[in-house]
Amino acid sequence: MNRPRIAILGRFADGSTATRSRAVVSARALVDAVWNAGGDPITLLPTSDTDWATRLRGFSAVLMPGGGDLNPELYGQSPESDELYGIDPLQDAADLSLTQWAIANKVPFLAICRGFQLVNVAFGGTLVQHMQNDHRHVVHQLHLDADAERLGVGAAPLESSCYHHQAIDRLGEGLRVIARATEGHVEAMAIDNGAWAYAVQWHPEDNAAENVQQAGLFAKFVEQAQNAPLI
Repeated sequence: MNRPRIAILGRFADGSTATRSRAVVSARALVDAVWNAGGDPITLLPTSDTDWATRLRGFSAVLMPGGGDLNPELYGQSPESDELYGIDPLQDAADLSLTQWAIANKVPFLAICRGFQLVNVAFGGTLVQHMQNDHRHVVHQLHLDADAERLGVGAAPLESSCYHHQAIDRLGEGLRVIARATEGHVEAMAIDNGAWAYAVQWHPEDNAAENVQQAGLFAKFVEQAQNAPLI
């Protein structure tokens, strides 16, 4: 199998039993989901002032994963919640830079959780810094609109695993909502840039091994990467 290379920007972590010190990581469930869908997931070190066109030569797609919170200053606010966590200026800068580059260059793109919120901020939107009723360890059903088939999840209600305490407040300019939670929060967006580009608030990797709809999302993403020209 000729596996398309999928760039996943790593997350800074304070440490793990494997590294014994600070680390740059990707979630095992996430890389497994990409691999099982036929892709080759490769974790990249977040750096500043990156020439993405050079660094991603030979890659086919970009996946922006979950992680800690974005600095509220990026969307014009001061930190207002004691629940904010994991803010890292270098992580924010690298994430925004790669997201903007991938979207501008019409690279197949999937953003998850923090990545979803990052897309909204990149397009000028804002976030709720802490939801009154957060969605940590929550599984709920979602209905998507006509983009469900293009997203690869089918038309049936989608059982989605969530772990987030923030939500979109003002929607970024040019983003198109394709799913909402029952209380109204945005759960999925299309980025209409002429490429396959989507952002989801939930964690499809959490149950992709058992749920054919979540696995279908990764399969569609990898299919788009397979059919795209190399960067």
